[in-house]
Amino acid sequence: MRRGMNGLALQVQQALGRDPHGGDLYVFRGRRGDLVKCLWHDDAGMSLYVKRLERGRFVWPQAKEGVVSLTPATLSMLLEGIDWRNPQRTWRPEMAG
Repeated sequence: MRRGMNGLALQVQQALGRDPHGGDLYVFRGRRGDLVKCLWHDDAGMSLYVKRLERGRFVWPQAKEGVVSLTPATLSMLLEGIDWRNPQRTWRPEMAG
């Protein structure tokens, strides 16, 4: 993925028909699945966050019409490289009895 801030903002405008300056967070995944770029605009300016996993791949949701809406929890798991489709608890509920 070679696009920088301006190229990704243009893609948001042309491909998605949305305003990249509207305050939404846009997340793009590289072809191999080990790189993501997050584009966000606040009142001060545009930010670009880039993360590449050293091992594994980002688990990406299926896009309908090119857009996926994520909850903050799902985005957090995605950016940590956790399979958000089947997260495991670190504890088990106590059995009544």
